[in-house]
Amino acid sequence: MKPRNHIRYASLAVVFIFGAQAFAAPEGKGPHILVILADDLGYGDVQCNNPERGKISTPNIDRLATQGMRFTDGHSSSGVCSPSRYSLLTGRFHWRTKLQSGIVGVFGEPLIAPDRMTLGTLAKQHGYRTAAIGKWHLGWNWSLAKEQRELLQVAKQAGQDDEAGAQRATAVATAKQQQFWREFFSKPIAGGPTTRGFDTYFGTDVPNWPPYCFIENDRTSGIPTEFLPTRLVGNNQASQQGPALRDWKLEHILPALGERAAQFINENAKNDAPFFLYLPLTSPHTPLAVNAEWKDKSRLNLFADFVMETDAVIGRVLDALEKSGAADNTLVLFTSDNGCAPYIGVKELEQMGHYPSGPLRGYKADAWEGGHRVPFIARWPGVVKPGSLCGQLVCQADFLRTFADILGAKLPDNAGEDSFSLLPLLKGDDKPIRENAVSASAQGLPAVRSGTWKYIPGPGSGGWGQGGDQSQPVQLYNLADDPGESKNLAAALPEKVAAMKTLHEKLITDGRSTPGAPQKNDVAVKRYPDESATNAKKKAKTPR
Repeated sequence: MKPRNHIRYASLAVVFIFGAQAFAAPEGKGPHILVILADDLGYGDVQCNNPERGKISTPNIDRLATQGMRFTDGHSSSGVCSPSRYSLLTGRFHWRTKLQSGIVGVFGEPLIAPDRMTLGTLAKQHGYRTAAIGKWHLGWNWSLAKEQRELLQVAKQAGQDDEAGAQRATAVATAKQQQFWREFFSKPIAGGPTTRGFDTYFGTDVPNWPPYCFIENDRTSGIPTEFLPTRLVGNNQASQQGPALRDWKLEHILPALGERAAQFINENAKNDAPFFLYLPLTSPHTPLAVNAEWKDKSRLNLFADFVMETDAVIGRVLDALEKSGAADNTLVLFTSDNGCAPYIGVKELEQMGHYPSGPLRGYKADAWEGGHRVPFIARWPGVVKPGSLCGQLVCQADFLRTFADILGAKLPDNAGEDSFSLLPLLKGDDKPIRENAVSASAQGLPAVRSGTWKYIPGPGSGGWGQGGDQSQPVQLYNLADDPGESKNLAAALPEKVAAMKTLHEKLITDGRSTPGAPQKNDVAVKRYPDESATNAKKKAKTPR
């Protein structure tokens, strides 16, 4: 592999702009912060991460990598989105919360506790202007009774086809529903981003779920009056019908986020106060609502087209940063919330020579590497060496302590319990900042790292399709020589399995993985292997 390609390993995910006062920031002005988080962008969907088996052009992300540092062992907390977003914003693994598996549901309650420190909270404490623009998917206090929830849903009819969430029957909102919507969506919504450390918010919450409208701060931008048309449901577009603005266009979402982000940068780059912009994009997650100029650009499929459009929006934001004069005083971190979703045509892509997980096994939702090893890039002029590569184990949970370290702030014991500072790595040190980490599959199956060793206390992927050898009760891999997790060493190394299990238990019971006073988890953390599931299988096989 040529050196240039080696430099270009990036993860399409969080663009993190962080100008630091302690490092050559203009006198009297602190660092800016920009985080760009892609949605469902696989490790191998970024060309610089996958130069030999990647067929999607991502010039703006690649340029970011050549200007900064590309991490090849960077992880999200989960193989799905809500839990990963929790950990990124709080510096704490999501599996310490009530969300032991799955994601925050439609019109779900807030996952981040009101008194929990977030990146936004920390930045505000240091005088930052903070904004979140994009997909939140961490819940709001919608305060809906059961009968009210029913007024937000399509009434099922006899014989109605709702396979894969695509309700095909024509749905017309009743007068009662429209009256409730007028009242409900005219009120402020509590518990959202502006109550979790952000001065302002603009986004769609979850683009493939209702309500189908933008939300600005704590109110919907307009009042939904009809159900989303069935032609926009299913087929990798919206997941279900629900309240929508008249003539709502899914294609408008991504460009609007890019425009708002550029506007925020332009308005705040030259202010006395520094800014922190958290930009969780809605793409290339479904809806695969590709605008006309990008359709068929990839010559692969609609998902690949959407990756290219996403890259262009990222370029739009980075250009705005450059034109504002703030680029030299920012740290940019770019990552993704989890791996590529298998249902967007992965098999077809691989047949055409594009492998969304690169050399890794598995996809979104899996405990295998393809589920949570993600694009991960940092750019910080004057601090991060351009074109540098880092193979150390890092996690998105590390952002909080990195911010604190740069700002000279000491985190309390009940904040950032699983966050280690990236600052030494950004400055060129190549020693481990963390010895271990625990990500999880969509179903909650843990993936425990200790150095290059990885332990999965259960069979299969723990994702939607499970897969793998279900006869193997646990899995053990040495990623140093087996990044594709093809050789399960559990049976051959029982002592190592026992040591990994002990480590996992300690990380649970301590309530933290960083040094400090032990903390309590929010709930009793589920243990694995899942003995109840094993016993149920044995019971089912027992002759009666």
